[in-house]
Amino acid sequence: MVGITINKDSTANDLEPIAMAIFCAVGLPVTMRSKNKNGIRVENNKVLDYNYTGKYLERAINEGKTIHGFADEGPYKDVPVVVSPIKDTSGEVVGAIGVVNLAGFIDLTRL
Repeated sequence: MVGITINKDSTANDLEPIAMAIFCAVGLPVTMRSKNKNGIRVENNKVLDYNYTGKYLERAINEGKTIHGFADEGPYKDVPVVVSPIKDTSGEVVGAIGVVNLAGFIDLTRL
């Protein structure tokens, strides 16, 4: 059976179809990485970076929980972000995915 699988060693190319689908659904920049490899940054319907990581992606992986914050560096400096861990069926964190709140409609009351 052909399909998409995410694991802690997934590459940016492995993650691309999922990040692009989320970008198309919400229309906001998406960042995504696996636990052991840098990932991608998607904006304007294209991948801008195939070697991306960020503080909040790394925190979500390390802490295993959703992180709300404001980017303090990089291309989204001072913009709110929401990043959630991706867990496998056993509950192990294998990666993280984030959405950059350029539109201002993500619930920020949880910050």
